[in-house]
Amino acid sequence: MTEYAKLGRNELLALKAELEAEYAKQCALGLKLDMSRGKPGSDQLDLCEGLLTSVGTSEEAYLGATDLRNYGGLDGIAPMKELFAELLGVSASEVIVGGNSSLNMMFDTIARAMLFGVLGEKPWSQQGEIKFLCPSPGYDRHFAVCEVFGIKMIPVDMKEDGPDMDAVEALVSSDASIKGIWCVPKYSNPQGITYSDAVVDRFAALKPAAKDFRVFWDNAYCVHDLTDTPDTLKEILSACKAAGNPNLVYEFASTSKVSFPGAGVAVMAASEENIEAIKKVITFQTIGPDKINQMRHVRYFKDAEGVRAHMKKQAELLAPKFDIVCDTLEKELSGLGIASWVRPNGGYFVSLDVMPGCAKTVHALLKDANVVMTKAGATYPYGNDPKDSNLRIAPTLPTVSELEAAMKMLCLCVRLAAVNKLLAA
Repeated sequence: MTEYAKLGRNELLALKAELEAEYAKQCALGLKLDMSRGKPGSDQLDLCEGLLTSVGTSEEAYLGATDLRNYGGLDGIAPMKELFAELLGVSASEVIVGGNSSLNMMFDTIARAMLFGVLGEKPWSQQGEIKFLCPSPGYDRHFAVCEVFGIKMIPVDMKEDGPDMDAVEALVSSDASIKGIWCVPKYSNPQGITYSDAVVDRFAALKPAAKDFRVFWDNAYCVHDLTDTPDTLKEILSACKAAGNPNLVYEFASTSKVSFPGAGVAVMAASEENIEAIKKVITFQTIGPDKINQMRHVRYFKDAEGVRAHMKKQAELLAPKFDIVCDTLEKELSGLGIASWVRPNGGYFVSLDVMPGCAKTVHALLKDANVVMTKAGATYPYGNDPKDSNLRIAPTLPTVSELEAAMKMLCLCVRLAAVNKLLAA
């Protein structure tokens, strides 16, 4: 296929007419498709149906002599802590198990730092301007948390093996107002990048100017592999201990895309010193999480190996959808010089970079055709993609037939936007 940039003006005009005719034809079909959020499909949720009855009687709501229906258990029940500890490669003493949302735990962690400080340091809200580093493209909800607390965001470029660590090290070591960095270290949202061992080691060896700097390690996709040759991620807490920085990291994960997003279990892992400091505050916030739901998960999955076996069943459902996305991109856009993407080994998204200056146009064309995607720019702080090129594809919720139709329309819009951009230039 000829690259669009090498076509003459008359060729581009002819192609524009062809694409516009096809776009009008597709719009007339009355599509109504949604690829906007990383929601599990109903077939994924059906895999966990047995979870609903795994605690079905009062007798099953006991852990030894402890009645899980009652108050207590501030940091979670022991077997749930052990299950998460095994999944994350940490100690159960380094774990707090919460409610259904790791995002909620991240939000609360920021709020505690703002109000009460971190390990005896002055509260962030009393320190003037607070800043966070934001590897970009990244997770829009991370950026939204910073916005709601008035935290200034500093974008950091993502490279093939993780964030630009030269930039991270220089910024963190020179500016005490930088208090954190957001990370999705395995199958990053949206690019599907897994941090290399060297990047993990450089994080562990950071020398922050701020004593209360923390790495927010959102390990959301730690078990979300799609292939038989999954990426591997070096365990961060032990790397920090080895580097003499045991308190540097707050790690988060959940079963939100393992079991039920609205009724899963979330976890926070950190050094024992961090955990004890956090528990001293949350003891005033809650008398304990939903222990019966935690027991449901323990009874259903049994252990970490049970979770991994379950995720292989999910991969059988999801891998074909990711193949549809990447195969369609390859078929429709490869060789045209107007888009790039990476086929991820896991996670929940495919990141698509279109011709600079075209992402918002593509999004608008899709919206007019009733195909919903995450807003262009959402993967950057303040919604400001400096190149206006990144789009996030979420393949999990649509059915196969819906996904095929949506991808056909997406590729058509990418081609039309590129032709219009070239003609305008």
